[in-house]
Amino acid sequence: MNRSFVKFTCLLSFFGFTACSTSPPLPIPGSTDARRELTARVRATPQLAVLFVGNSYSFGVPKELTRVAAAHGKSIRAGHATYGGWSLKIHAANEATLRKIRAGHWDIVVIQEHSEIPSWPAGKRAKAMNPPLLKLVAAARQYGAIPVLYQTWGRRDGDKSVWFDTFPAMTKRLRAGYQAAARDAGGLLVVPVGDAWEHEVSAGRGRDLFMPDGSHPTAMGNQLTARVFYETLCAP
Repeated sequence: MNRSFVKFTCLLSFFGFTACSTSPPLPIPGSTDARRELTARVRATPQLAVLFVGNSYSFGVPKELTRVAAAHGKSIRAGHATYGGWSLKIHAANEATLRKIRAGHWDIVVIQEHSEIPSWPAGKRAKAMNPPLLKLVAAARQYGAIPVLYQTWGRRDGDKSVWFDTFPAMTKRLRAGYQAAARDAGGLLVVPVGDAWEHEVSAGRGRDLFMPDGSHPTAMGNQLTARVFYETLCAP
């Protein structure tokens, strides 16, 4: 049994999201080296500095992550370069994003792609996502930060551009896309937020996670997301 997964499900239980589980684990994706590097950084750093690079799916997460961490006695300085609808391609060409990565003395840079792109077919996804991802990863590394990927969730009713799509089907594609991108970028750690959302939806508790548009997170959705980040980044 993967003890990290049991701890993760019990943490969600503590906050009222789910019951402690001993079901088969969903391990946090990423190479062993990536997990080892992150653990060493967390243990050596009294106050983690975390930058979120993404779009509206990341808007509420930095503030909520600092709150969750503080409740557990951990200090986090969180920043963001987040703009509604932006893709990694736009971020990688945006001097303000690159300047924020360079100037912030970050320990971790969280990279979140547009909500649909990682779910695209493998070739199309790699063509759109990999070049800007590699540029952002290189920038983070150059200035001493550990890059990680933020695996998002499927839309409540699936992708409307895909016939007969569903939330589970889209979430599955997103998971595969992020894991492939993580391998392509040298073995990055993936923060499995989409997996936690899938767990809640499958347990009948997904209604409170989505805004009326069936895509963006509510305050409760941000809380769940932040707790997955805390469990992955601060208690590896």
